[in-house]
Amino acid sequence: MHIYLRIFIRAVVILFALIGFFLVSGYSAMQFGLTKTEGIEDVQSSQIVDSVDREKKYTRFPLAHTPEWIAFRQAVAKDKVMIDKISKETGISGRLLLTILVPEQMRLFHSNRAIFKRAFEPLKILGSQSQFSWGLFGIKDETARAVELHLKNTKSPFYLGKKFENTLDFKTTDIDQERFQRIIDEHNHYYSYLYTALYISQIEKQWVKAGFPINDKPSIIATLWNLGFEKSIPKKDARSGGAEIEINGISYSFGSLAESFYYSDELVELFP
Repeated sequence: MHIYLRIFIRAVVILFALIGFFLVSGYSAMQFGLTKTEGIEDVQSSQIVDSVDREKKYTRFPLAHTPEWIAFRQAVAKDKVMIDKISKETGISGRLLLTILVPEQMRLFHSNRAIFKRAFEPLKILGSQSQFSWGLFGIKDETARAVELHLKNTKSPFYLGKKFENTLDFKTTDIDQERFQRIIDEHNHYYSYLYTALYISQIEKQWVKAGFPINDKPSIIATLWNLGFEKSIPKKDARSGGAEIEINGISYSFGSLAESFYYSDELVELFP
């Protein structure tokens, strides 16, 4: 009996050691940038006109009518009131927020098929990450920290003005834990949307100050979200691109998939 007990205890110790090893390895990889990919660059921005309502031309959204998209539509509709609130607070349109959310969620839905079938599809909920990237938008820890710093740094090219300085102030002394809990909260997506909206505002501000406004270029904004602050270098001939996302055997760049949604007629009844 004692032999079996010792074997069991040894197995448990080994299991926890392996779990610890993988967690530490993953954290180290994230800290040293080993989880980042160079991504791809779009050759050109393509807008395929599919339908016309006499006044506005829409592009064809390639994932429309798929099970993943149907689940996404129903899930994101639940957040409309919150998204409208964030839009009012930050000046970032709900549709632009979704332009970034769409490729993030489509990538998650298609890369985690078991979870999609077990939870996301039947429950019609959005996927919230909690490991190397956090929340609905896959926000990295360093990105969240940078957004917070730019709100306070008056000399930063991303500074939005005094009005926003206290937008992300913390309520506890355990800032790291509070930040994490804010973004991964599956029952309240407020901070997931807020951090993303502030990020968009900050890069838009940077590019306007440099003389190259991108407010009307959703594919560039989405690409810069995907690549991070360090890749946000204002220039005249910016191209979209970003991480390569493979869905049903077809490869999309993060920016191109975002753009195809933005100019489509999908969800225009909720987020015009």
